[in-house]
Amino acid sequence: MVGKGTKLYSILHSKCPKCQEGDLFLDPNPYHLKNMDKMHVNCPVCAEPSEPEPNFYYGAMYVSYAYTVALFVATYVISALILGLAMWSTIGLLTALLVILGPYLFRLSRVTYLNFFVRYDKDAAPKA
Repeated sequence: MVGKGTKLYSILHSKCPKCQEGDLFLDPNPYHLKNMDKMHVNCPVCAEPSEPEPNFYYGAMYVSYAYTVALFVATYVISALILGLAMWSTIGLLTALLVILGPYLFRLSRVTYLNFFVRYDKDAAPKA
């Protein structure tokens, strides 16, 4: 699979991009909607701040938009062009996918955006 030390590892496992050991979110399940957006203030392992500056995650909306467009295009190609579903069936499928994957995409976009700005440091965890 994807090895530790890569950005993809941090993104897929929702780990701190600096040490890749600490969890970014308080609750590992994105479908516990009450705690979906709750993050540690600092990484519990290396103390890297999870919000480098105020309102940092407004930029994650653009990442979320990109993920959503990619999801919609892939779903449309599969359902309408390959499976031959009608327009309203495809729209229903797209709506259902967005509702079901919404909390996961929210977290995925935040972790991806944070990984744009924080680099992996293999010595970060032992220093703390």
